[in-house]
Amino acid sequence: MLTPLRKALKWVGILLLVLFVGFLGSRVWFAQSGAPLEPWHTFVPEEMTVAELDEADWAAYLAREDKLFSDVTREVVQKLPEDERIPSNRYFSGSIVYPPSLTHDWNRSYEMVPVGEPAGAVVLLHGLTDSPYSLRHTAQRYLAAGFVVVAPRLPGHGTVPAGLTEVEWEDWLAATRLAMREAAARAPGKPLEIVGFSNGGALALKYALDALSDDKLARPSRLVLISPMIGITRFARFAGLAALPAWLPAFDKAAWLGIVPEFNPFKYNSFPVNGAVQSHRLTRALQASITAQARAGKLAELPPALTFQSVMDFTVSTRAIIDAFYSQLPANGSELVLFDINRNTKLGPLLRATSYSALMRLLPPLPRNFRTVIITNEDSGSDQVVERSIAAGSSEEVVRPLGLSYPLDVYSLSHVALPFPSSDSLYGSAPDPKENFGLQLGAMAVRGERGALIVSLDALVRMSSNPFFPYMIDRIAPPVSTAQAGTPENAASASSAP
Repeated sequence: MLTPLRKALKWVGILLLVLFVGFLGSRVWFAQSGAPLEPWHTFVPEEMTVAELDEADWAAYLAREDKLFSDVTREVVQKLPEDERIPSNRYFSGSIVYPPSLTHDWNRSYEMVPVGEPAGAVVLLHGLTDSPYSLRHTAQRYLAAGFVVVAPRLPGHGTVPAGLTEVEWEDWLAATRLAMREAAARAPGKPLEIVGFSNGGALALKYALDALSDDKLARPSRLVLISPMIGITRFARFAGLAALPAWLPAFDKAAWLGIVPEFNPFKYNSFPVNGAVQSHRLTRALQASITAQARAGKLAELPPALTFQSVMDFTVSTRAIIDAFYSQLPANGSELVLFDINRNTKLGPLLRATSYSALMRLLPPLPRNFRTVIITNEDSGSDQVVERSIAAGSSEEVVRPLGLSYPLDVYSLSHVALPFPSSDSLYGSAPDPKENFGLQLGAMAVRGERGALIVSLDALVRMSSNPFFPYMIDRIAPPVSTAQAGTPENAASASSAP
C-alpha cells in the first residue's frame, strides 16, 4: 500500500504532468492559429561569432553590418509577398516606416566625434529588441560635452526579428567589449563611461564586473544604468519550454512568444522565445558575478553607478536592482534615482492600493551605502515634482524643487519611457516635427472601438517618453563643453551620424 506521503507525491506528479501537457497543448494551438510567419521571422542574418568579435575592430564590425543589411534587403525586402507591401510594414521599401527612407536610419551602429581634442569617450548600449535609436538623445548630449560616442548595434538587433532566434547573450557581451576597445582607443587616458538601457544596462554592469578581474579590459570610470535588467520575471526562467513544439517544423511558430506586425522602424514588435531565454541567462550570469565580486571584496573597485528606474516597471524587477545589486555595494559613490508614481493623477482612484506603497516596500532601511533620490510630487495635491534625496550613510532628507510637473493624465513612467524626452519624434508626447520617422507613436490619443487596430491598445497606452528627461540627462552627461557648445546643427556637424 502507498503511504500518505507517496500518495500525495503521486497526485502532485499527475497534476504537474497534466499542467505540462496543457501548456504544450496551448503552444501547439498557438502554432496552428493566428498570423503566419513572414520572411522577417524566418531569415536569420549571419552575425559575427564571439571569437570573431573579440578579434575584430570597429571598422570590421561596420563592414559585417553593411553585409547584414544588404542580405536583409535581398532576402526580405526584395522578396516580400504582395500582401505585405503595405504602408505600415517597415520591410516594404514603399512604406512610411521603411528605415532607409526616414530622416536617419538609427538601426545601425554609429560613432559621434567632437571637434578638437575629446574630453572623454562613452559607449551606449541599447535594450532588447531595440536599436541604437533608444540612446540617441543621450549621445547628442555627450557629444556636446566633448565626448566621443560609440553606439553599437548589438548582434541580432536592427535587422529582422529572426536575428534574435539564434543569438546568445555572450554575443552581446563580446560586442560590448569591442565597443569599449574602440572608445578607449579614441580617447586614451581620458574618462571612459558606459551607459546601458534595459538589457544594455545588464551588459554594461557585467562588463564592468568582468573588468575588475581582467586587466585586458579597459575599466570604465563611471556606469550609468537606465531601467537596467538585473532581474526579470520568473516566467523567463521557463520560457525555453514554450519553444519545445518548434522542434517539429509544423509547429515552428511555437518558437515565438508574439508575432505582431512590424510597424516600428527602430524596434522589433515580434518577440522570439530565445530573446526571453537569453535575457534570463544574462541576468543569472550577472547576479553570479555580483555575488562573486562581493565575496572577493572587489566591489569597492567598481566605478560609481548612477541608476535611473521607474518604481512601476512591468519588464524588469525593480526589487532585483536594489536587492541583487545596490544592497551589495560598499560606499563607492553610487546613486539610485527612483521615479515615483504620480500621486496627483486623475486616475488615482483606479490605481491598485499596492501601487501607492510600492516605493516604501522597495527601499532598505536607513542608512544606506548609496545615495537615494526619489522624484515625486511635491505633495499629494500638486503636479509639481521635487527631488527628495538622502546621502549615503545619512538619514536626513533634502528636498529640491525641479521646476517640472507630472502630466495629470499620466499615472507613472514605464520601463520603455526613461531615455526619451517628450520631444522625441517617434515616442514623444510632443514630438519634434523636424524629423520624419513615419509615425508618432507617443502622441497618439487613441479613441475608438477595440479590434480595429493592428496593434494592441496596451502598446499605445504604455508611457513612451519621460517628462523628467531634462533632469535625467543633466545628471547623466557632463556639462556642455565650451569648445563644443553651440547650436544643435553645430553639434550634429561634429558627428559622423546625423
